[in-house]
Amino acid sequence: MKRYLCSIIIGMVVILSIGTYYVKVASSATSLPKYTFKTLEGSDKELDPVIINATLQNGSNFYEPLTIESNTTTYASERSYLENLTGRQDHLIERLVKEHRSFMRGKGSVSSLYEDDDFLAYAWVNSKYTKSGNMDAEFDIGLLEKKDEEETSFQIELPNQGRIMNADVRDVQLVHSKLQVLTMNDVNSNNEKQTKEVHLYTIDVANKKVLSDKTLVSETFTDPEQVDFQMPIDLAPSQPNNMVFISLIKGVNHEDGFKEKLKESKLLSYNYETEKLETVKKELLSLDMARTGYADGKNLYAVEMKSGKYRIKTFDLSSQTLTNDTELDIAANKKEQDFAAIKNGRVYFLLGNEVDQDVLTNKPAKLLIADIKTGKTLYKGETVINKKNSKSFELIIGDLEIK
Repeated sequence: MKRYLCSIIIGMVVILSIGTYYVKVASSATSLPKYTFKTLEGSDKELDPVIINATLQNGSNFYEPLTIESNTTTYASERSYLENLTGRQDHLIERLVKEHRSFMRGKGSVSSLYEDDDFLAYAWVNSKYTKSGNMDAEFDIGLLEKKDEEETSFQIELPNQGRIMNADVRDVQLVHSKLQVLTMNDVNSNNEKQTKEVHLYTIDVANKKVLSDKTLVSETFTDPEQVDFQMPIDLAPSQPNNMVFISLIKGVNHEDGFKEKLKESKLLSYNYETEKLETVKKELLSLDMARTGYADGKNLYAVEMKSGKYRIKTFDLSSQTLTNDTELDIAANKKEQDFAAIKNGRVYFLLGNEVDQDVLTNKPAKLLIADIKTGKTLYKGETVINKKNSKSFELIIGDLEIK
């Protein structure tokens, strides 16, 4: 009897806890301001695929994540307990989980995925350190043939892992039926020197083996010298790409901060088909524009502020030529942080988070949607709040996604 009584009490506590949680959620959500976009020009239907991740702040005492999706605000406190426990997934991951639930189990990194009409592939590096201090690492490989849902999965040892401290997967491609995995590695130099490398691993999925380990770039340096690799923001991380851009950044750490050696820094391009690694001429594309640019495998889109306007420059990756230079109908402000996304022939351009002398200015976020080729405005709007007493709140934009 005591055993059953204990179970009943535990059940009641769980039910009361869940009930209390949702009562607090309802109370909290109704008291928070709702943000929507007021249409200034164009059709508000253009907002349907727009997702804005942000946070609401009120000084240092209040912090609440929120999402504006299809022009509707949803706070973290309004989501289910399970959603908040697992976190909000990227919309690409959400789609793939719905379509291929079995294959996607345990796979949450966008950069580790490749998808075309016939295949869905996955590559990741699982690692742990042994008692001796060396890294024990292996590739976690998966390939799904969509037509018959036939799945191949296996683990295979990472080549030369004794010298590697960390391996970060940055791109996955399927080229001539072989999996190409691009990683950025920290190498153990066993002295005061440090080494960073970009590797390309070719994996034969059918025979479950690594065919080659190609070092594309290797840089060794000693503190206070520093080396880093960066890639443009990938607008289509899982789609087939022929080329990738890699920024090699060299500099020195001083007491007043990092100072880059511009003459030694450079921009590299790698073609998966031709297997050529080339240095991009700086007069074609500046280092800064490439680092802050957006790539989709065919083009790189760079934001430029010129003559009081924002411009979107389109560079063809294969020919490395400027193919389009579009002026956007939105005033430039050096103090405002900008977010851009390109999809379906449109550029989505969001302005927010104005900073003046390290102080955030609470101004409406502005959104422009335009034709990427012509610059024609399809939509223009700005955020409005549904509560009169919301001036003390600050909307801090995190990122912009397009479904």
